[in-house]
Amino acid sequence: MVIKFYKTTEPHGYMSNYWKAKFFLDNNWWATTEHYYQAIKTFDVNEQEQVRNAAKANDARLLGQKVTLRPDFNEVKDQLMKTCLIAKFNQHPDLKKQLLDTGDAELIEDSPTDFYWGCGKDGTGKNMLGKLLMELRKEFLND
Repeated sequence: MVIKFYKTTEPHGYMSNYWKAKFFLDNNWWATTEHYYQAIKTFDVNEQEQVRNAAKANDARLLGQKVTLRPDFNEVKDQLMKTCLIAKFNQHPDLKKQLLDTGDAELIEDSPTDFYWGCGKDGTGKNMLGKLLMELRKEFLND
């Protein structure tokens, strides 16, 4: 079975980084995992705060495209994403249960524009968000 997710208004939208699920990580509250991920792309504290305080997840994404990128970002981005996903799901047991209820389904972020975190328009993307969520689901089951 395959479960595709992308928009927060659609089934399984809770898996989206835009899903509003406030969580505490690195001594701060974050509105969404998108806010955290975009802020952590930089070491500049002022830029991090601008992103963290963005009104919406998409605003955080747009600000994150303009930050001073930390030199190790490409090496650590998967682990940074996993860290905030762990925080999101551990601090929201209802979302964690929904993730666990997906069983052994393949999870695919059905983004038409993102070929790294999503599957891309033609389905050839890496789907790293889906892969991380499947990895977390397995780890949560083993806890």
